[in-house]
Amino acid sequence: MDPIYLAASGVAVVVASAAFFFLGTRQGRSAEVRRLAASKSSAEETARRILADAEREAESARKAAVIAGKEEQIKLREAWEAEARHRREEIEREERRLDEQETQLERKLELVENREKDLGKRASELGRREKFVGEREQELEKLASEERRRLEALAGLSQEEAKAELIQRMEAQAEADAANRIREIRETAKRDAEREAKKIVALAVQRIASEHTSEISVAAVSLPSDEMKGRIIGREGRNIRAFELATGVDVVIDDTPDTVVVSCFDPVRREIARLALEKLVADGRIHPGRIEEVVAKSKKEVESQIVELGERAAYETGIHGLHPELIKLIGRMKYRTSYGQNILDHSKEVAHLAGIMAAELGLDATMAKRGALLHDIGKVLTHEHEGTHVQLGVEVATKYGEHPLVVNCIAAHHDDVPHESEVSVLVQAADAISGSRPGARREAFETYVKRLEGIEKIASSYRGVDKVYAIQAGREVRVLVTPEDVDDARMTSLSDEIARRIESELQYPGQIKVVVIRETRAVDFAR
Repeated sequence: MDPIYLAASGVAVVVASAAFFFLGTRQGRSAEVRRLAASKSSAEETARRILADAEREAESARKAAVIAGKEEQIKLREAWEAEARHRREEIEREERRLDEQETQLERKLELVENREKDLGKRASELGRREKFVGEREQELEKLASEERRRLEALAGLSQEEAKAELIQRMEAQAEADAANRIREIRETAKRDAEREAKKIVALAVQRIASEHTSEISVAAVSLPSDEMKGRIIGREGRNIRAFELATGVDVVIDDTPDTVVVSCFDPVRREIARLALEKLVADGRIHPGRIEEVVAKSKKEVESQIVELGERAAYETGIHGLHPELIKLIGRMKYRTSYGQNILDHSKEVAHLAGIMAAELGLDATMAKRGALLHDIGKVLTHEHEGTHVQLGVEVATKYGEHPLVVNCIAAHHDDVPHESEVSVLVQAADAISGSRPGARREAFETYVKRLEGIEKIASSYRGVDKVYAIQAGREVRVLVTPEDVDDARMTSLSDEIARRIESELQYPGQIKVVVIRETRAVDFAR
């Protein structure tokens, strides 16, 4: 291309660009001016609107303030009117009260004036009566003097002689009254002594709050599950036989869930067996060797408990210096009963009663407590030695060096020998009180046990009966029969025969359920 043409084209482009730039800049300025004018117009409009809103809010606030002020003024006026009304009512009440008081005062003033008039009249009347009484007294004095002179002349005695004779008669009468009074005092003292003795006994009884419980011949041991019964029995019954041989008790395993019963009439052996069985169940290892070991440990524990019980009984009764063997015998009382009454509790109660009565009578309370605590100690030895509990008690107390008064308390508490002191009489009285108070000795318990034994004896007398258990306090008897000897047809007649015989031979409250159980087992072993 021609260079001139190219240069001309470049100039033209530059000029065009400059023209376009100028035009664009001018148009931008025009647009900016228009935009600023619009913004100014919008800002002025917004300002006017805000100003109008502010004026309206100010007017609303002024009106609200005026309304609130008027409401407050109305409330103040109402409060002032209520206060004024209340004060007017109080003033009116006060005026009425003052009027009433004024009326009462006027009435009282009128009454006082009337009383003053009456008093004036009475004063004048009393003056006249005093004058009249004075005159009558003078007349009576004259008459008394004349009567005295006339009586002296008739009696031939002067006034002094008559006084002396009167005094002599009064003394004789006083002596007779004194003798009668002495006799009455003696009789009263005798009655009071009897009443005081009863009071002392009653006071001693009231101050003793002992519990009375009946011992039973069985103890229940809880099991974690019925599976433990099989472990207690052992293979072919070797565990239960070893346990019964080691403890001397009967272990009853029946349908009662999670429970095994230990039965024995010797409470010490029963307690040893209960402790041993609980330990075996807790340990889980039950076999003959372990059974002998646990039974031996349980026996030592019970012996230790016996000593502790004896020491505690001596401490509770305030008795010191007892021989250790006597302490053991006292502890063994815990496991002996008499007519359902625990001997240890009974002996402690007798000791407290005898001590209280001895203290009330001014006797040796310590000696009374000692004799009372040991008075039945022979009952612990009756199942091991020959003789009555009194004889055994005297022997053991003498053997271990007890005071002769204590020995006499033991020997005389059933009147086997004469009483040698008042203390032994108190021990006997305390023993009678403890044994005869309501609920102490429960012959009903003995009757209950005999009834259970009678039920089991009747059921056991029939052929084919294997075992009999009287349960639920004698309200049910379960009879286990041998399947070979009693068939299903015989079961019905057997239960009826047992029920009819119980009805005819025993006395019992309510009803007794007779359950005959026949069980056939087929046993084999997989080898």
